[in-house]
Amino acid sequence: MATIFSKIISGEIPGYKIAENDRFYAFLDIFPLREGHVLVVPKVETDKFFDLTDDFLGEFLLFARPIAKAIEACFPCNRCGISVVGLEVPHAHMHLVPIDSADDLNFTRPKLKVSPEEMQSIQMRLVDALRKQ
Repeated sequence: MATIFSKIISGEIPGYKIAENDRFYAFLDIFPLREGHVLVVPKVETDKFFDLTDDFLGEFLLFARPIAKAIEACFPCNRCGISVVGLEVPHAHMHLVPIDSADDLNFTRPKLKVSPEEMQSIQMRLVDALRKQ
């Protein structure tokens, strides 16, 4: 059975796409820790992040780098943090989150409630920032 991330990639479930290539897909987290929280996933379903091959892991980070730079350009933050937790969905993924402290990556904190209009605005800001790179 396809994961929720595969369903977002295929368009079966709507999402807020930020970037895509033949191997990876990035989209807004609908339960963000902070405004600008992006999930980056491989298109191939692999449960555990470190089960991916060495080359694939390298490509994963290279795909994520311009997105992280766009996050830093669009949202006031000290830097873009990265987290790999992998417990919520059995599909390898990384979180890119604008942070000012390590506590901003605390997944036990309440998530933001963001309207669809705000999500679309965040999406457009990030996509525009990526185009300008």
